[in-house]
Amino acid sequence: MTLLSADSPEAATPMIENRTYEEISVGDSASLTRTLTHQDIELFALVSGDVNPAHMDPAYAATDMFRKVIAHGLWGAGLISAVLGTHLPGPGTIYLGQTLKFLRPVGLGDTITASVRVADKREKGRLTLACSCANQQGETVIEGEADVIAPQEKLRRPAVSLPEIRLAEHDAYRRLVHAAAGRAVPTAVAHPCSPAALEAALEAAEAGLIAPLLVGPEAKIRALAQQLGKDLSGFTLVDAAHSHDAAAKAVALVREGKASLLMKGSLHTDELMGAVVNAAAGLRTERRISHAYVMDVPGHNRPLIITDAAINIAPTLEEKADIIRNAIGLAHAIGIDEPKVAILAAVETVNPAMKSTLEAAALCKMAERGQITGALLDGPLAFDNAISEAAAREKGIVSPVAGKAEILVVPDLEAGNMLAKQLTFLGQADAAGVVLGARVPIILTSRADSLRTRLASAALAVLLADGKAVLPAGEG
Repeated sequence: MTLLSADSPEAATPMIENRTYEEISVGDSASLTRTLTHQDIELFALVSGDVNPAHMDPAYAATDMFRKVIAHGLWGAGLISAVLGTHLPGPGTIYLGQTLKFLRPVGLGDTITASVRVADKREKGRLTLACSCANQQGETVIEGEADVIAPQEKLRRPAVSLPEIRLAEHDAYRRLVHAAAGRAVPTAVAHPCSPAALEAALEAAEAGLIAPLLVGPEAKIRALAQQLGKDLSGFTLVDAAHSHDAAAKAVALVREGKASLLMKGSLHTDELMGAVVNAAAGLRTERRISHAYVMDVPGHNRPLIITDAAINIAPTLEEKADIIRNAIGLAHAIGIDEPKVAILAAVETVNPAMKSTLEAAALCKMAERGQITGALLDGPLAFDNAISEAAAREKGIVSPVAGKAEILVVPDLEAGNMLAKQLTFLGQADAAGVVLGARVPIILTSRADSLRTRLASAALAVLLADGKAVLPAGEG
């Protein structure tokens, strides 16, 4: 491959050029060098379909996973193929076959040079090329031969620009589920009568997160389990006539001490929360009940708690104070000792025409007077200057919270719901949702939530029930 020099008038557009059969002589060679990264391993797993979680664990990345890559031969063969397709012979080469031997393992950070040399030139454009890959110590890790047909026609054209690929990292999700696994907390699951709801409860049980008590029409639950190929032996079923009855009986199990968590099944949120807030038989405390998402957003270096996105539609100032107190307690439970709370609005200045900015200012004053404790509060802040230090600097905002927020308090449910779902569906964020302020944490998930989200929510509730910290501040 020939790239133009920086002095060329066409240097802004790199060119790629092949070598035809007539131009090639025995002994000609070409090479390229590449350093193995963790993203290379993950991309291989995605392309091959081999995404066993054990292989994606960083503890295995330099050993088991990469030896598996070498055993398949795709990574090394891919490097050699790149030399053949872009260097020698280059564009237009027809690959006929290849034999490779894998002599040594390769680890993360190893720099591999793939080389090809023309060993034989035969009729009808066929070439045999000796192929090898060597590490930074000069040790041969792969060797073999490739049989190709060299191009007959000269080609020279602009090099194709590869798309930028960003793999979503979810270390917080892995740590969350790992920390909660094995606890098997007794959990009343209200009306698990849809495939997603029942599978979520049973998957959480298989992961060692909860010990589910399945509350709902028993015949319907058993029929659904049979349809899904799930075995319910060993699980407790509590028969209920319908979804309202299931909600009431699930709440009763918590009140009786038979369950330490409550989990929403396929019933409507209003049905479950109606039983929770029932004055005579519910799970209310002196604090306002609220919902919070803990979001693990790829590329963001700390967890984000978004509240309230599911319970309080248009909270009052007093209700927002409780929503913040609940979120602070959640932040403490996941290891953030002094969370930074941003009270969001469309703008970062107090505007008498915008109620959300006035309430944000009032909440900050309440914190100054000791009415809200355990955190640093600032607001109003727009979303950009709440989570981006660069945006905060651009606006001239000097604040210990701006650009570093860990709790985002939204003006109302609509804003919170849209923000959380945008981060999930467009930003590839993992979300764990939980209801706070009741006697026990409540696992409240949406019908659109993935199994991954449901498991994360269960793990978060388990850790809250045990009061265990899991996500150190500053990690995401």
